[in-house]
This record gives sequence, C-alpha cells and structure tokens, in this order.
Amino acid sequence: MRCVLHGIPALGLALLVCGAQGFFLPNVTHLEKLLSKYQQDRPHSRARRAIPRVDQEEILMLHNKLRGQVSPPASNMEHMTWDEELARSAAAWAQECIWEHGPTSLLVSIGQNLAVHWGRYRSPGFHVQSWYDEVKDYTYPYPHECNPWCPERCSGAMCTHYTQIVWATTTKIGCAVNTCRRMNVWGDVWENAVYLVCNYSPKGNWIGEAPYKTGRPCSQCPPSYGGGCRNNLCYREETFHQKPETDEMNEVETAPNPEEKHVWVQPRVIRPTKPKKAPAVSYMTQVIKCDTKMKDKCKGSTCNRYQCPAGCLHNRAKIFGTLFYESASSICRAAIHYGILDDKGGLVDVTRNGKVPFFVKSERNGVQSLSKYKASSSFTVSKVKVQDLDCYTTVAQLCPFEKSGTHCPRVRCPAYCKDEPSYWAPVFGSNIYADTSSICKTAVHAGVIKNDSGGYVDVMPVDKKKTYVGSLRNGVQSESLRTPRDGKAFRIFAVRQ
Repeated sequence: MRCVLHGIPALGLALLVCGAQGFFLPNVTHLEKLLSKYQQDRPHSRARRAIPRVDQEEILMLHNKLRGQVSPPASNMEHMTWDEELARSAAAWAQECIWEHGPTSLLVSIGQNLAVHWGRYRSPGFHVQSWYDEVKDYTYPYPHECNPWCPERCSGAMCTHYTQIVWATTTKIGCAVNTCRRMNVWGDVWENAVYLVCNYSPKGNWIGEAPYKTGRPCSQCPPSYGGGCRNNLCYREETFHQKPETDEMNEVETAPNPEEKHVWVQPRVIRPTKPKKAPAVSYMTQVIKCDTKMKDKCKGSTCNRYQCPAGCLHNRAKIFGTLFYESASSICRAAIHYGILDDKGGLVDVTRNGKVPFFVKSERNGVQSLSKYKASSSFTVSKVKVQDLDCYTTVAQLCPFEKSGTHCPRVRCPAYCKDEPSYWAPVFGSNIYADTSSICKTAVHAGVIKNDSGGYVDVMPVDKKKTYVGSLRNGVQSESLRTPRDGKAFRIFAVRQ
C-alpha cells in the first residue's frame, strides 16, 4: 500500500490520504481479532474513552449530515453509527504519534482518514469538513480531476478523504484525538501536535467503484433497513431503548473501589424560595377582528402580522383605497379586497408606507373600497409564507434586515436542534440575537419551542446591537458578541397553537 501526502496550510494543518488497492474484506470475527490487538492490556489501567463524547457526537453528526447532502443525490447512502472498537483501534494508533497510515495489518480491513494541526484550536468538525471539501476536485462517479493512487499515477488534487466519507456502504466510524508532544510531519518536528485518526468499516475507496449510486434518496436501500429513511439516509428504526450513559460506561476497565471513608458534614440550611413565575410568552402575530382598523391596532414594533377570523367578507367594516389602504381601513377586509385572504380568514402581513395624497375606490374579490381625497397614513398587505427549515438556517440567509421593514416567512423548525454543535448552529445573544444565529436553536434557547418537538416560529429582523450577551437557557448556551462589524439582529416569537 502506498500513500499520498496532502499539503500544509497556514497555522499547521495536514491531511494524509491512503488509497485501497482492492483488498478483500475479512469476516467480522477476523476484524474483531485485529482490532483487539490495539486495546489497552494493562490490568489496572483506567483508559478513558478514546475521544470526548461531545467531539464524538460532532464527528458523527457531521458525517451523516454531509452524507445526506451529496450531489448528485445518493439512492443507497446508509446512516453511519459510532463503533467503540474502531475508536479504540484509532486511539492505539494516535498514541503512536506516527504521521502515516497504520498499522499495516489493520488497513486491509478498514478505511482511515488522518489529520494533524498545531497552533490555535481546531475542532474535529473542522478536519471532517476539510476532508469533505475535497469534493471540489471530484467528478462523480469516478475521480476524473483528482488522481489519488500514488506514486504510480499521482497528479493534481486528492479526493479520497471525501470519497471515504461518502462511501455508501461504510456504516461504522470510530475516531480518536491525541496530543503528541513531538511529531515528525514531513521532515519537520511539530510540538504539541493534535493528531486526529478516524477508522471506517466496511472500508471504501475500492478501485473502479463509485462511492454511491445516484437517484431518489433511499430508493435503493438494502432490504435490511425495512424502508426506513431519515435525512436522505437509509435508516433502521431501533426498537429498544438505550440506557443512559453513566460515568462507569466511559471506562475500558473498571477500577477497584477505594476504601470507604466516613466524613461527617454539617447539614446545610436551605431557605425556602418563592416560586418563580413562568416567563411570559411573546407573540408577533396579533389576533384581530373583522372590523379592527390599522390605526387602532398598530402602535408598536410588532404591528406587521395579523390573524384574521373567518366571515369578514360580508362584514360592514370600511376600507379606503386600492393597493395603498388608508390607516382607518379594516385590516382583514383590505386583505380580502387585495386577494391575500378569502372568507376563511388567515394570516396577513402589513407594511406601513407613510402618507399618501389620496385613496381611490374599487371593487375586488367581492369587497367594495371607498375613496378619500385627503392625505393620510397608508399601509399595504401581503401574503404570509410558511417555510420548513433545518437546524442551521440563519436570519441572514432567510430574510436579511432591510429598511423599511422586512417580512420573514413563518418557519417550521425540526426537533432536536438543541443538540447541534455550536460549530454549525451557533446562537449569539439573549432576547435580541445576532442574525448569524441558528433560527431553530435560538427558538429553543428563547423558549418559544420545545427541543423534542420543534414547531412554528415567527422572526423579525431588526437593526444590529453593539453588544450581544450570552446566557444559558433551556439547555442551550448562547455566546456573547461584542462590537460586530457586519450583520444585523432579530427577535424571535412563539406562534399560537
């Protein structure tokens, strides 16, 4: 087996690629026997998990996210899971601090991606993304631009990190991170080098094979998945409930119990506290009646989205104008007149437009408007869109702040955005948030949706703040941000169920 060395960017970052030469895959028993050689064998060692759980979750989440978004789309891409045996074998190799793939005897049965850096902190997700970014040099189904089989045919860019990540039948991953006090990287000695090793099974990068089949996601999943599909990946629904992880489960070998000691502690006095009031829920959308006038209801910053009842078509409330409506007009009947709503009611967005010199009558959609030849404040109406989001979309991407006023769609957030790492779904601020924040994770932080259910959210872009203060709320830690150069802000609101 021959390997390819990949370039060194600034701040000390290196990747190493190794191409498979068409080896056979051994059976599971043989693989376990190979892996067992690299476990800790000292009788009383307390070897911790090869990688912290937060890093493990970030690596696994990112692999599955990237596998589910390949282009062209994959019809047989399988969901990847974490494997402790692979993680332990990765830890054994990482502790060797050798900048090459190995051990050689294990590479016949597993795939492997390596990365190393020194200098400022880099999360494991940074390296995984770097591996995936090799896609820019890859043309599906075969590596026409990149030619990784070195040294016989080595030219141009590498892409075998990417193809291993998106190899459809690779379903298990285990990684380890080790800080090497001194590590020889291409002839240079790096001090305190942070070494990342990821092992994969079954391995990928077989010569002459495409990494996956193209087509409608999950349309060619193996029968063992029973038709299950999640986030464009073949997914097997589990029928058992996994026990919560305990501290003891993080140890390879349980240490002997220490001698029991009795220490008498003075009891602490706990003073009774007043029960906390439930925080008030704020809504952007105002529920109004058929005869509610714009000038009566619009007196604050959140006077731009309204919920109209049914039955306003034949109500006697007056409206003045066409396109631009005078502020004494009924909001709901103006929406019917313009064609935004029908007699069933619904949501309408309103934009204030300042004074207009006169208002012209017309009959539209069964509603007759009146004329008024006197300058007065005006408003226009527009339809409210509803859009599904993922956990990573920001207000800056969805509807950036503009003057005057910007209407964002009502958004529907998925469940479990709280658990997405800040590397991909950051939250900046409290109450008012920087528009580079994840909308859905912010909604959990603000308490407007539940993490385990998701739901609908209204957002309002506003001008930026000088300082955003972080806080821990509802299990989400937001970050502080001072004197931001770019970007705006937003407020987030619950939606009445």
